[in-house]
Amino acid sequence: MHNCNYQVEIKNEWVQWVTGDVNKTSLSGLTQAQAVRIIKQQTGSDSSGTVENWGAFDKNNSQHRYILSILRTANIVVKSQKWGEVPDTAGWLNRFLQSPKSPVKKPLKKMSPYEVSKIITALENVSLWKNQI
Repeated sequence: MHNCNYQVEIKNEWVQWVTGDVNKTSLSGLTQAQAVRIIKQQTGSDSSGTVENWGAFDKNNSQHRYILSILRTANIVVKSQKWGEVPDTAGWLNRFLQSPKSPVKKPLKKMSPYEVSKIITALENVSLWKNQI
């Protein structure tokens, strides 16, 4: 919505374009791949992956796996054709890590264990807050 200047009709056109279905207008029904396709089209970024995903994680790192569980608990998820729902690492977590609210401003994979523990504490608080709503 932000990229569409909060204009519903423009957002609806993007959703219809990426899904190929004129009856779909909800952003929540998009897959992560579809959302990325819209953003790349809007920003003009190429498909070479020049935009770094700060939310990319290491599946062998127990702290990173714990972050995934916190995102699930907080219902910060996106739809996946293969897995149903998955934690939103490329969207929400990526934006959070780059935001002023993040205690450490760097990609997750480049953080030390101590820095990741700061992110975990912040995300636990986000989860508590979201579950109280």
